[in-house]
Amino acid sequence: RRMVAPLLELPVRRIRVIKPRIGGGFGVKQEMLIEDVVGHLVKATGKPVRLELTREEEFMSSRTRHPQTITYKTGVDETGKLVSQKMTVIGNTGAYGTHGLTVQTVTGLRGLSTYNCPNKEFDCTVAYTNLPVPGAYRGYGGPQALFALESHMEDIADALGMDVLDFKRKNWVNMGDPIDIALQLGETEPDPGTPIPLVTSSGLEECVQQGLKLIDWERRNDPSWIAPADRPHIRRGIGVAITMHGSAIPGLDMGSASIKINDDGSFNLLVGATDLGTGSDTVLAMIAAEVLGVPVEDIIIYSSDTDMTPFDTGAYASSTTYISGMAVKKSAEKICHQIQERAGLMLGLDDWRNIALADRRATAPDGRSVSLAEVALHSLHQDQQRQLMANASHISFESPPPFAAQFAEIEVDIETGQVTVKKLVLAVDCGVAITPITASGQVEGGMIQALGYGHCEEMVYDADGRMLNPNLTGYKIYRADEMPEIETVLVQTMEYHGPFGAKAIAEIPKD
Repeated sequence: RRMVAPLLELPVRRIRVIKPRIGGGFGVKQEMLIEDVVGHLVKATGKPVRLELTREEEFMSSRTRHPQTITYKTGVDETGKLVSQKMTVIGNTGAYGTHGLTVQTVTGLRGLSTYNCPNKEFDCTVAYTNLPVPGAYRGYGGPQALFALESHMEDIADALGMDVLDFKRKNWVNMGDPIDIALQLGETEPDPGTPIPLVTSSGLEECVQQGLKLIDWERRNDPSWIAPADRPHIRRGIGVAITMHGSAIPGLDMGSASIKINDDGSFNLLVGATDLGTGSDTVLAMIAAEVLGVPVEDIIIYSSDTDMTPFDTGAYASSTTYISGMAVKKSAEKICHQIQERAGLMLGLDDWRNIALADRRATAPDGRSVSLAEVALHSLHQDQQRQLMANASHISFESPPPFAAQFAEIEVDIETGQVTVKKLVLAVDCGVAITPITASGQVEGGMIQALGYGHCEEMVYDADGRMLNPNLTGYKIYRADEMPEIETVLVQTMEYHGPFGAKAIAEIPKD
């Protein structure tokens, strides 16, 4: 709205954005691409306008992931510990810069943070080309970095004659370790004296152990399984990748929430956070319900209406549960205190602070209680009347990393070159999962996106930059009947910076 207003020569207050139920964003909705065009057409015609792109237009004029060339050079001591590492990135930003700089620097952040190393160097070049413009896309530089890094770590373990997991375990970051390059390669300019962030929660080892069992890791050392005698053209293998991401952009992302009690003891929750099919409306309602001691159906949520709901920086950077969820928790705690105070007045208590909210009631330590509906009616109609309501905002200077271990079972036909992915296992440390079924859905969706990205999806261009496969006939994506077996595991840890221990989960499955 802030960007469209001057283009349409309208004051901001004349533009209202109401988010309907929409599909996934995955980054593309972070930029203004067609909104100004639609706005100009509305002004010119005085009528509602809807712009629908063809598949070819969507491919060419939307946003892609940044193609990159990544080079690693690493020094290792005689025990297998990393002592120095240099990462060089050349990123293709297409015809315009947009996210060109930040994606490449975040590639450096992800590619130089997973493993401890005392000496690090990062070199980055962003190149303009006559190809479509890349932008923000789920993972935001992480998938490129971690594919290159994990391949490189496999090569080093091979050269040292070490077991690949032993080598990675010897070097990966643990609780209390510094994320020492975050201040240099993060997306914000830190204030002088900003402390180096630390890993404050990690379930990585548990992720690895769970994945090893589900993928049946020991098969990879069995010659009869690798090269089955009854299928001499087939070779099998199992791969593993360690991944680490972040939770929101520290010092930048902000969420807000407002909540009020209704006559019947239910609550209206207003949030700026946008549900892009992620289930965030449900997650945020559950956080409020947990604080207020009511079932989730007593929370009526309204989200993303610029005239009615409070401001939120946006549903990106794996921030909604971690940032907006904490804003909801703070606002719910504020109105909780108001309810306790009002219930104390109704029950004749001098000290209301130990009143507990549960099962739609406010209960004093002596066992006497009033319903939340009675509290609401008393506050609105009977004594010292006022509307019980509260609002809160939240910003965090911490970006606690989620961790994951991805395992893949692969078959290769050495006669035809056909690669078949037979099974994927992903174990994710996301802190405390507020809604495990929604979190598992996020993980599965990210796994399938990553599968297509790594295996079969490719935008092909001729020498003049024209796309040769601008439709789903030539651009191959996985069909439902082609999916490998998928298993997901949520390894829950306690991240004290997040609401009820939660941290991010949305992007790490794509890494």
